[in-house]
Amino acid sequence: MKHHVLSVLFVILLLPLSASAAMRVFSCEPEWASLVTELAGDRVEVFTATTAQQDPHYIQARPSLIARMRRADLVVCTGAELEVGWLPVLMARSGNPKVKPGTDGYFEAAGFVPMLGVPQRLDRAEGDIHARGNPHIQLDPHNIERVAAALGERLAKLDPENAADYSTRLDDFTRRWQSAMQRWETLAEPLRGMPVVVHHESWTYLNNWLGLNQIGTLEPKPGVPPSSSHLAELLVTLKATPARAVIRAPFEESRASEWLSKQAGLVMLELPYTVGGNAQSTDLFGLFDSSIALLLGAQS
Repeated sequence: MKHHVLSVLFVILLLPLSASAAMRVFSCEPEWASLVTELAGDRVEVFTATTAQQDPHYIQARPSLIARMRRADLVVCTGAELEVGWLPVLMARSGNPKVKPGTDGYFEAAGFVPMLGVPQRLDRAEGDIHARGNPHIQLDPHNIERVAAALGERLAKLDPENAADYSTRLDDFTRRWQSAMQRWETLAEPLRGMPVVVHHESWTYLNNWLGLNQIGTLEPKPGVPPSSSHLAELLVTLKATPARAVIRAPFEESRASEWLSKQAGLVMLELPYTVGGNAQSTDLFGLFDSSIALLLGAQS
């Protein structure tokens, strides 16, 4: 009898969502929670595991996160090893068969975009590098559009009774997003070639999209905290090749960027990095509105 009950429960877990049940989505990062909401509206209940004030590399696998993972119908994460320090632990401890990698309930955004910064060789002595490339893909709006198309299809596959609604919402989002991208790219044209220094290699996709010229990085190697010797070397570099601004995310410690901004006469910019990173970045549209406005402000 016990085995029979367990078998029935397992089958129920694998059944398609009923029309009355809201799909439970576990989003690893705020940008994907915002995108799911755009594509699904009130057909989903979205939980976000991290905030814009947290480095998504380093999250504790808390019991509350395990409980959320256990109830999830769909997990949406960046992938490309961004969450490698905590996501596998959550999945193993949750025991939820619906969201294991390789199932329809597991969605990795990085699998649908062209990756930048793929290392020529893997060597931990080079710092926190990722075998599949730089995982901070959300800072190029063209990537958001690519992920949206794939995610819309996945939502429809998991909830086929409402597939037409997901398709309509995807079309609407894509239309508004493409219009916004045209506006952003026109506004940001003066930024092309702007020399910047960054705290971490979080801005590769933003730099590539806008044509920003990254002169240096506060971290001597990815994930290695700024050292006084490296900052001194960077200051020498900036005297020969001046930059306009030093950029960091809300969760990054500010002392190194403050020191360099004073020594080199740089504008210190805290860009939102993701949804919720500042008061203006309440959704994906606000994220790019705010980021471009702050960068343009650094030029004035």
